[in-house]
Order: sequence, then structure tokens, then C-alpha cells
Amino acid sequence: MKKPFLIAELGVNFYDTARIENITPLEAAKKYIDGAKWAGADAVKFQSYKADTIVSKNSPAYWDTSKEPTKTQYELFTKFDGFGQAEYELLCSYCKEKDIAFMSTPFDYASADYLEDLIDIYKISSSDLSNIPFLGYIAKKKKPIYLSVGASYISEIDEAVRAIKEAGCHDITLLHCVLSYPTENKDANLSIISTLKEIFPDVKVGYSDHTLPDSNMTILSAAFLYGAEVIEKHFTLDKGLPGNDHYHAGDPYDFKKAVENFDLICEITGSPVKTVLPCEMIPRREARRSLVLTRNMKAGEIITPNDIMPKRPGTGISPKFSQTVIGRAVRFNLPEDTVLTWDMI
Repeated sequence: MKKPFLIAELGVNFYDTARIENITPLEAAKKYIDGAKWAGADAVKFQSYKADTIVSKNSPAYWDTSKEPTKTQYELFTKFDGFGQAEYELLCSYCKEKDIAFMSTPFDYASADYLEDLIDIYKISSSDLSNIPFLGYIAKKKKPIYLSVGASYISEIDEAVRAIKEAGCHDITLLHCVLSYPTENKDANLSIISTLKEIFPDVKVGYSDHTLPDSNMTILSAAFLYGAEVIEKHFTLDKGLPGNDHYHAGDPYDFKKAVENFDLICEITGSPVKTVLPCEMIPRREARRSLVLTRNMKAGEIITPNDIMPKRPGTGISPKFSQTVIGRAVRFNLPEDTVLTWDMI
């Protein structure tokens, strides 16, 4: 069993850390990359957009405004759209130094273009699932695509997958996702991972998580057990920071725990072939039963059903051969409680 590819979704959380610590957003972003690498993530992911190309000025908020009081999407995106191609090139180089994959979700054609030389995988947001022209444009770049499928119907997912394939990309991973921040545990609906695998057998399936992290990172572990090959979760250095994503993100310790869980799951999953393991050989011999005499018997006496009883250890004749043993004569004088072997009868 192979561990899932774990993505630390940095999003724009580093902007808040930069403000709190009085450092530049670029310096904060590098701190986040360091934290994700320490935690064992395989990749970090940013979001590449400009407010003017992603949302109209009148789009209302759809998040928990008690945690992020910004009232419109435009206002929120304007706060965090300071990075462009130059900054992402620097961050990509920094990721290479740290040996962690660089990713960023493009939200417009310009970012899709400049990211082409920086990323190995295009991650597309649930919000663009129905943006068929955009999906086709990215698919023509012939790079693997991770597509989140939050807030969608199967018919819409099917249309998106068909469009991507028709444009020439066949390396597709669908990420089950619930577009609710935070996602309540009762809405996580991890069984959809199995559903997607069944309906779309020729693509890979993963999970993009928005639930609140628990101390054991149970939900990510469960997603892996359901078959998620890619797992993405928002990442922060401080879950107590105000802002749109910090409160439902995982911190480095949460991610480290998730990686430990993945390692443990891989270790305990083992092989689907049922056989006797080396560690079971001695217990198998000592804990199974053999036919054992219930009384002293003299050479030549015939064994009756009352003369034998199945007892441990399993070093003698197996009880499954009882009917073969009954009616035979013992070859030697044998004391009560003798474990019978074939050479004795």
C-alpha cells in the first residue's frame, strides 16, 4: 500500500502570519514551506489569482463571517492577491531547495500560462468544475490534473472529465471535497471516495478536506482507508490566527500526525494473500491441537473413541484424522497424555 500524496494547501494564510510577525509575505510563505516540509507534506500549494479576474465586486461571502468578517468575496480576494509570476518563481525555486513539490491553483488564463513552467501538476478548484473552456485550456497543456469536485452532481463531474480527456489530458485525479468552511463531520461524506472510484474507474481519486482537525487526524486517515490516493488540507502555522482558513486548517503537528497515521496504515495493511506468517509458526504449532491419549495403553491395544482427546500442542496427529486413528493399534506401551504421532500407531 502506498501512502497518499499529501498537499499542504497554504492558500493565502501566510499573509496573516506576515502581518502578525511584521515580515514580508514572501518571508512568511517561506516559513510555511519550511513548516510543511518538516511535517512531512509532499507538496505545498498556493492560489494564483487577481481579484479583478476571479470575482465580481458584488459577490457575497459564503464562509463563516464570525471567523473572517470580510463581507464580499471581492474584498477578501483583494486583500490577498499581491503575488504574481515573479513571486511564484521565487517560491518554486525555494521549494526545490527544500525538496518539496511546488503547486498553485490557477484561477485565470494568465496564471495558468505562467505556472506551466513552474508546476508538474495543475490543481483546479471546485469553483471551476463547470468552467469547461478553462478546463479544456489547461488540459491542452498535457500535464496531470487534480480536480476538486465539491458542490457538484455526478453529471457535472462527468462533463468535466470528458472535456479534459477530449482536450488531450488523461492523467486525472478527482478530489472529493465538500465546499463548506468548515465542513461538519456529518457532512464529510467520505463514502463518496468509493463512489467516484466506481463511477470513474479510469481516473485516480483523492480527498480535499475542510473539516476541523482533531488530535488524531482521524478523518484524513479514514479518507486514506477509503482509497484516497491524494489528500489535500489547508495548512497554517497558527490555528488561532484570525482569517478565512486558519481555524479549519491543520498545523505542522497535525500534518505530522497524519503522516504517522499513513505510515502505520501502510505497515498494518500488509498483503491480501492469506498464508501463515513466519511470526505465526511457533504459535501455530503450540496452540493447535493433537490427538492425546486419555489413559495408559499397552502395545497392541485398539484405540477407541474414548481413548483420545484433542489437546494442545499441535505437534502430533491432527484431530481431523480422528476417524483414521480410531480402530488402529498402538505399537508401543504409551502412558496417559501421550501426544500421538503416526509412528506410534
